[in-house]
Amino acid sequence: MVLSNATLPLSVDFDNPADFFIFIFHILFATSAVLVAGSVVVGIFSSRSLRSQNRFIFMLNTSISDTLTGFSAYYLGLFDVQEGYPSRNGTYYILPSFLGVNVLTFLFAQFDRYLAVCHPFFYNRYITRSSIVGVCAFCWVYTYTILTVQNMVPISKAAQINAFGVMTLQVIVLTKVLMTIKLYVIARSHLERELPSTDRDNKESLRVIVFVVICFLALWCPSFVNIIVRQLSRKGLRFRNEATNLFATMARLNALVTPALYIWGSPALRGVVWRVVWRRLCPLHRGRIGFNPNGEANKNGVVTL
Repeated sequence: MVLSNATLPLSVDFDNPADFFIFIFHILFATSAVLVAGSVVVGIFSSRSLRSQNRFIFMLNTSISDTLTGFSAYYLGLFDVQEGYPSRNGTYYILPSFLGVNVLTFLFAQFDRYLAVCHPFFYNRYITRSSIVGVCAFCWVYTYTILTVQNMVPISKAAQINAFGVMTLQVIVLTKVLMTIKLYVIARSHLERELPSTDRDNKESLRVIVFVVICFLALWCPSFVNIIVRQLSRKGLRFRNEATNLFATMARLNALVTPALYIWGSPALRGVVWRVVWRRLCPLHRGRIGFNPNGEANKNGVVTL
């Protein structure tokens, strides 16, 4: 990253109460995102049963990205940073691109859930864990390969590559919207008439990914639209830095919202996260309440391990 001064200035001047609110908000958000997303990463890594399921590999990939986004918020939110052309104390888009990894991951996860529910024979035969890991790795390699090329060429060429990337994202977002609608219809028509089973678990995971993608698009699209407007008309909204950029902050909120939705929507993940991470951080609650990987209660009505 490039620092314009020997001492990196803070993102706000603390001249009014709003500055204090912005600064404290970014500290709380960054800490919360690291803890929540990080607990999902630790939980999935520590459970062989979760790692063996393709849907949790996608969750792991986005949660790793969300954890790094949380760490990046300490820099982007607390210091005077402006990404762009030209940038100020920028990171060459390295930190904001974590969300780009999630955009691709969610797209592949949607296709994965569609095949798992609508074409289970094909899915069980051809979609292996190794292929899913390869797809997740591709999301990282593609995103940062394009970014590396963009940072190595002159600014004029980099701006053209960035414009091409925005056009590509438009196609991806449109595809995600269409897939979300299709998956919503599938989930609604299947879940109501299915008995508890592995097949039903697949459909419930489909419902989770639909909800996660809807929330992701709702938080991320305002920033995306503003970027398009600025590139096409030079009008758009401009902000002092990344910390005061409301749209960019909304997009980064996905780093907290997405893993929280994973924990909320998956009893298996919720149980592992509680057992492996949060119960150890809350020793006073040991032996009183917990979750097993299936989220089942014991005879006394207490959810146990």
